[in-house]
Amino acid sequence: MKTRSSLRRIAVGFGTGIAIACVDNFAFGGEVSPIVIVALLIATTATFGGMWGRAGWPTALAAWICVPLAHLVKHVLGLPDTLHPNTYPSILLLAAFTLVIATLGTGTGMLMHKRGKNSGAA
Repeated sequence: MKTRSSLRRIAVGFGTGIAIACVDNFAFGGEVSPIVIVALLIATTATFGGMWGRAGWPTALAAWICVPLAHLVKHVLGLPDTLHPNTYPSILLLAAFTLVIATLGTGTGMLMHKRGKNSGAA
């Protein structure tokens, strides 16, 4: 039973990650501001951490990986991309940066989750 809910959470993570990657790559011809993507990633991962606490980590990581993975796939397939320069090191830097953002979002959500549980006990 617990495995099924974990798989659902990961599916939710991939679904939201794909949605964020679509906004990044297709909204306004792929010229959406990176600030929008950062805000979406923070909001999404903070929501997962806030809803599920530590159990939200796999969901947040599933959402995070979609953003750099979309650019990696486009690079490998030789498709045009808005990432400049479109190189493996820049994709790696994007992955590192978005991982930091996802970690901050999830951590913030986890703090709110823990705070909510503690305030309900008082």
